[in-house]
Amino acid sequence: MTDIETPAARPANPRFSSGPCAKFPGYSLDTLSDAPLGRSHRAGVGKAKLKQAIETTREVLGVPADYRIGIVPASDTGAVEMAMWSLLGERPVEMLAWESFGAGWVTDAVKQLRLDARLHEAEYGQLPDLNAVNFDNDVVFTWNGTTSGVRVPNGDFIPMNRQGLTICDATSAAFAQTLPWDKLDVTTFSWQKVLGGEAAHGVLILSPRAVERLESYTPPWPLPKIFRLTKGGKLNEGIFEGATINTPSMLCVEDYLAALDWAKSAGGLDGLRERANRNLAAVQAFVAEHDWIAFLAEKPETRSNTSVCLKFTDDRISDPAAFAKAVTKRLEAEGVAYDIGAYRDAPPGLRIWCGGTVEDSDVQALMPWIEWAYRIELSALDAAA
Repeated sequence: MTDIETPAARPANPRFSSGPCAKFPGYSLDTLSDAPLGRSHRAGVGKAKLKQAIETTREVLGVPADYRIGIVPASDTGAVEMAMWSLLGERPVEMLAWESFGAGWVTDAVKQLRLDARLHEAEYGQLPDLNAVNFDNDVVFTWNGTTSGVRVPNGDFIPMNRQGLTICDATSAAFAQTLPWDKLDVTTFSWQKVLGGEAAHGVLILSPRAVERLESYTPPWPLPKIFRLTKGGKLNEGIFEGATINTPSMLCVEDYLAALDWAKSAGGLDGLRERANRNLAAVQAFVAEHDWIAFLAEKPETRSNTSVCLKFTDDRISDPAAFAKAVTKRLEAEGVAYDIGAYRDAPPGLRIWCGGTVEDSDVQALMPWIEWAYRIELSALDAAA
């Protein structure tokens, strides 16, 4: 083990967690000094901040002017749940799942809402057959599988003349991947992902078709107050102008505004996407040179550029879960990579966050350390054999 050379360079920022994710480069708590702490979010200053967050989101993501954007409670989970419980049931639903969060939405649809649901499922590393989806029904899917590192390559599988609504969990795709707004009726994300914001707040984006459904259809189940998007049969427009359903953290909103300002300075959506692509490219180059590690995503066109998932392929590793845990523990102990173990429900391996707030120089510096930890743990296995 002493013959295994320690890499010379270290990542300047070892934070590669897939959520909450790394803060943007140059981040300082000083950027939050304008937060209206101790003030009501319904006061003029609070409403103005929330409205600014909504409109800057629209600007950076290129959301059409006639789409509504709202800040909602309980992170991306809250936004997806709000959409499903408020919109589904008018017609059958197609549920797509190829990782743990998509599987969670299946559970909600089938076991909680007890909908007439048709399932399209795939194992980790794969996508279901997208051409088999019936868009005359409503469709619920994740754009980027955060726990599998598998994303849909584009929106070509969604027809323009669909009859149902598309409900898209885009939490680890927004601000890093191209979202075709004309193909998406409900889009959700949490700013704790690609922009590295603070947790517990979700964003809900509705197309005119989704608004029409809300105003023409009442689900048969009771809706808790926190899910109610209509009032008197009409969309509650206040939610989409900064009058949130519950009390948001104005400190978190200020943090999001700072991240949005940084995003604009980094080139907006194109710049953020390019930063994430460079990070993915650094991992791809490393994997291409080493036959003991591979992407969990089986097809290159489905590889995520944010939640990059890897697996160890060395057949000498008899217990992949224990081996991956030992590698991640060693990297954390060295202070070169925090929180890069695979998600608990996913196949054992590594999950490296490569979103736009991560510098490609840090990803490049991390790669030799992964090889270093792999060789040390493999040497330990050989010694114990």
